[in-house]
Formats: sequence, structure tokens, C-alpha cells
Amino acid sequence: MDNFVDDRDYRLLESDKYTFFVLGRILKGKCDLILSDHERLIICFSCTPFPVWIWTPDDATEKDLENAYKVVAENGLLDGKHSFNVKYKLAEYFISKTKDTLLNIRIKTNMFAYDCPQVKEPSTVAKGDIYKLTEADEDELVDFTEAFHNELKLDQRDRKFYRESAKADIESGKIFFWKNEKGENVASCKYRVDDGLGCISLVYTRPEHRRGHYAENLVSKVSQIAAAEGLTPMLYTDADYVASNACYEKIGYIRRGELCTIG
Repeated sequence: MDNFVDDRDYRLLESDKYTFFVLGRILKGKCDLILSDHERLIICFSCTPFPVWIWTPDDATEKDLENAYKVVAENGLLDGKHSFNVKYKLAEYFISKTKDTLLNIRIKTNMFAYDCPQVKEPSTVAKGDIYKLTEADEDELVDFTEAFHNELKLDQRDRKFYRESAKADIESGKIFFWKNEKGENVASCKYRVDDGLGCISLVYTRPEHRRGHYAENLVSKVSQIAAAEGLTPMLYTDADYVASNACYEKIGYIRRGELCTIG
């Protein structure tokens, strides 16, 4: 296994353009661990508290799965502290291998990957309108970001990290709130540009303002903005949130892949 990736690896990831899009982006940055055989296995761990990404081909054999497990174990990642983003075939293998052990790996989150070739208008128009954030909104964005990660129990960091992220997001000009008819910021959404995609994230509605179709309308508007730039909007969702996934599908999102987080 090599400690680097090259064009061979990015060609492999093209077969999973949406499900492993984030892995492709992470590999271009600084990582604590990168391992690849450039054919059947790519392992990437950026840093704590983020999960380890493991790519295997759809036609992974028992030997491929066994090798992935072995390499992960040899590199100290099976310590009960790490989680893993993987395809379901590899998830089942890890779960089987650790059954009745102290590790007892299980599925923590089921995820869908979507893209949106043609953005549609929401069937229900929410009261209010989209609002582009400015520097004056930094504190509120930090609150939104913290609430989002705490509710999902996903990639949780301290407020200093969230503030740095908020500053960068506002500077990018690609982060938005939905203001209701009272002028309250009730929902958030942002996108980033990467390899022809407009990657939608931070989709969050304050609990007291849910069921007002704010997020659906906001994501539609933000997706339209991304599409107008010549980008294909895409996003990841929690597969178990049936209602929110239905909302995405209503505005034109199409499911392209599945993966899960185990740990």
C-alpha cells in the first residue's frame, strides 16, 4: 500500500462520482493517513473527529473485503474510536468480523447521495425569501452551525472552529438563510464549488420553525443559483429521514448512490 494517491485513484473514484465525492475532495488536502493500492482499495483519514473513508469497488470480492479489514486493523484504526464511511458490502463484512467482540461495529448512519440535473420549484411556497449572509451574520451562523452538528452528532467541533468556518463561508458568498415573513432567520443552506458540482450542505431549520417548508424552498433557491453557474447541484442526506428526502426529490434531486457510516 502506498501513502499517496495519483490519477489512478481519481479515475477509480469517477465510478462513484457522487457517493465518494467528498473522499475525492479530502484526498486533495492534508490528511493524517492515506493508503492506496491504486486498484481495489483507498483508505483516507483526514483528522479527528471525522470518519475514515474506505473505497472499494462494487464488485469487491471476499479477498478485497478481507484485505480492507486487515489494512484498517494494521494501522490502528480498529480501536473503537474511529468510524468509517463505506459501501454496504464492506459494512456487512466489518459487522460480521466484530460480532460478539468488544468492538461490535454497527451501522450508525445510512446515507444517500443525490444530484439534481434540473431544479424544480417547490410544490408549497414558504413565506419569506432567501437571504445572502454578510459579516454582520457571523454570530448567528456560528449558532446555526453548532446546532446542525450537535443535532446530527456529526463531525462535532468547538465554536472556534465553527467561527473560522463561518468567516470562510460568508467570504465565499455562497451561504444563505431563509428569512420568514417576520424577518427571522429560520433555515440555512450553503454550497461549494468542486469539479463542476455545486455541493449543498448545512441544510438546517430551527426546530421551532419546522414544517413551514423553509428548507425545501431554500435548497431549491440555492440549487438554482448553483445551476445558473453551470454547476450540477448535489448533496448527501440521512437515508432514514424519509420526509426530508422526499422534499429533495420533489425539487428535482435524484438518488445516485448509497453508503453508510459504521463504528
